[in-house]
Amino acid sequence: MDWETVLKEYSMMVEEKVGETLSKTIKEAEDYHPFVKDAYSFLSEFTLRKGKRLASCSTLATYKGYVGTIDEKILNVCAGIEIYRQSILIHDDLIDKEETRRGGKTIHRIFTDLFDERLGDGVAVFLGNIAYSLAVQTVIDSGFPREKIAETLLLLSEGYREVNESQMLDLLFEYRDVDAEEWHVMASKRAASLFKVTMLTGGVLGDASEKDLRLLREAAVNIGYAFDIQDDIIDTYASEEDYGRPACGDIRLGKKPLHIIYALGSPDSEVFFFLKSLRGRMSLSREEVEKIRSLVRLSGGLEKAKKASKMHAEEARRLIAETGLSSEAKGFFNSMIAYVENSLNWYR
Repeated sequence: MDWETVLKEYSMMVEEKVGETLSKTIKEAEDYHPFVKDAYSFLSEFTLRKGKRLASCSTLATYKGYVGTIDEKILNVCAGIEIYRQSILIHDDLIDKEETRRGGKTIHRIFTDLFDERLGDGVAVFLGNIAYSLAVQTVIDSGFPREKIAETLLLLSEGYREVNESQMLDLLFEYRDVDAEEWHVMASKRAASLFKVTMLTGGVLGDASEKDLRLLREAAVNIGYAFDIQDDIIDTYASEEDYGRPACGDIRLGKKPLHIIYALGSPDSEVFFFLKSLRGRMSLSREEVEKIRSLVRLSGGLEKAKKASKMHAEEARRLIAETGLSSEAKGFFNSMIAYVENSLNWYR
């Protein structure tokens, strides 16, 4: 089967298990308070919106790549991984003041519209924390031996701390100028951290060798870098119809994705002053969006960032090839890497 078909199949299995897990949580909340039950219902709807499920499917593909099969235990863990991913996104959306996520309202927006901003922001903080707790509990109840669960929980704990560290730096960068080296420091704990958690979880539970765990860790970091660069470019160049949210949201916040760092380093002063002038804007006109895209393209920032992403993608592919993963699992990750690479060609 091709990658898209496999990914869809894996995603459906994970979504079914996530649905079971969150339905149980909603039912348990009925005996506590109707508002808490409603909050869990919104969390379930938010989590189960359609998406590629690259994080949890990476865990599933890695595990199957060593064990050769898919069982209920790993699906339970993948449900936990997916809920863990949502805990990060809920907080990320709150900090970035995002209004939508995958075609629906963000968690803080849902409750802001129902009540007010104070309650919306507060519930997003608490529900993001609860989602992390639910992820941990789901892994504990997965059925794996206790020592394997302990290793997985350590990965989750380290990953959660790392991604929050990177988010602090990402926020700091809105207030200062940074270079490509400092961006890599920040990004080493962003998507790189997520893929480390997901791929290493599959490796640990699948009894991968210490050598393979090292290779998976390095490959995950490079996949994370490539993915982050691609995702940031999409934010600038994808249409609202395709992306589900207004373009150039990062630039309005003053964020420093890699292609913008390269553009700001251009000798053309217009690039610097125009991009700086947009920070804090509530919205951008179509003409302003097109000017941003043109300036970043002409400055060479877009091509430099695409080149960096492809370099990390090639390194990830080399490392995956050295592992003892099955040919099917290697094919899965190579196709995922190719997807990231090929998507860069959509934006010129």
